[in-house]
Amino acid sequence: MEERILGRTVSDAQSESGDKRRVPRLGCVVLFLMVVLPAASQAPPTKSTGSGSIPEPAIPAILAAFDRYEVVAMPEGHGMKDVDDFILSLIRDPTFPAKVNDIEVECGNSLYQPVLDRYIAGDDVPFTEVRKVWRNTTQSMCGRSGFFEQFFPLVRAINQNLTPAKRLRVLAGDPPIDWDRVKTSEDGMKFFDREPSIVSVMEKEVLSKHRRALMLFGTFHLLHGVADSAVSTYEKRYPHVTFVISDLGIYDMTRTAPISPFALWANPSLALTKGTWLGALMLRDISPPPIMIERDCKVRIDFPPELQKPMEALVDAFLYLGPQEFRLNEPMPADIALDADYMTELERRESLTGFPGEPTKSLKDSNQEIVKEAENPLSGAPKQPDAKDVAQSCLDRKKQGSPP
Repeated sequence: MEERILGRTVSDAQSESGDKRRVPRLGCVVLFLMVVLPAASQAPPTKSTGSGSIPEPAIPAILAAFDRYEVVAMPEGHGMKDVDDFILSLIRDPTFPAKVNDIEVECGNSLYQPVLDRYIAGDDVPFTEVRKVWRNTTQSMCGRSGFFEQFFPLVRAINQNLTPAKRLRVLAGDPPIDWDRVKTSEDGMKFFDREPSIVSVMEKEVLSKHRRALMLFGTFHLLHGVADSAVSTYEKRYPHVTFVISDLGIYDMTRTAPISPFALWANPSLALTKGTWLGALMLRDISPPPIMIERDCKVRIDFPPELQKPMEALVDAFLYLGPQEFRLNEPMPADIALDADYMTELERRESLTGFPGEPTKSLKDSNQEIVKEAENPLSGAPKQPDAKDVAQSCLDRKKQGSPP
């Protein structure tokens, strides 16, 4: 029996559950040895132990971390507007270019690194060319994101006020997939083991040169002590150089106590995990455990043993961005939603790399979903699929002759 957890940010469970187009397609990436979907956590939060967590102003704390670490790794929003807005504020801080050399991003196709380098350096590169960097990755959510339409031009603008030696470089961490050449599922799936690409870029462009980098990836790519995560992989050769930050996920969204433990915290804040009650939390406290479906359609709801550790063993700090029940989803920009050719191409890609047996949605259906999602900008607690329904769906596909 073979199982593995996909690299997913803690916020993925929320952003994916709010976008039904993404949830089923997540499963196919593990080639149906296992399907990963958000699952309802029935266990109560882990009992708090350890000392109090002392929050610090987040931006100064993160910038100070670069004095002690070569890499600061944190989640980019995956559709979570509050996280994305914080990142934009962080890189706009005037101290940021003095602390950081590079920014490696999940939503960047390394095939286009030369184009990206010219654009970020200020060369005359048409926006329609450079946007291929984030529109043509293995992850459809990147191409639908308004955050990256702002992020790359912002870094370019910051560089215009810096000397060439001080300019920031943006590194594309996603595998070099050429969608023009992807005609079958087999063509696409060759590029969906993304950790080697992330690690290769970090080691070649940052760590071997002792540069300072901000990593913007889903949290599950960044965890310490996890065999399949990118950070854990390169830490075998470059230990103790990375400071990992997580968001708080679903923690505090379903509390029964009238007062939040974060009631007096400033927004934004950063709190260390080592030796604190936050560090004593388990991953299930901040992220719903996945539903794992084996070849025979048996369902298991749990994290694998290597993820059943206190959070202080997995991450170094938590980022607090205000009351979690008021967090916002990032709306899809009109220039993306109304680009019929691109939206049709995304549907083609997802039909090749998505969940076999799932009906292909028309462009009209997709547009209706976009409008529906815009009706409620609050992210809220994730809506969880029923494990029995997932198992039955697996059995139905077997009967129809599709892979489980």
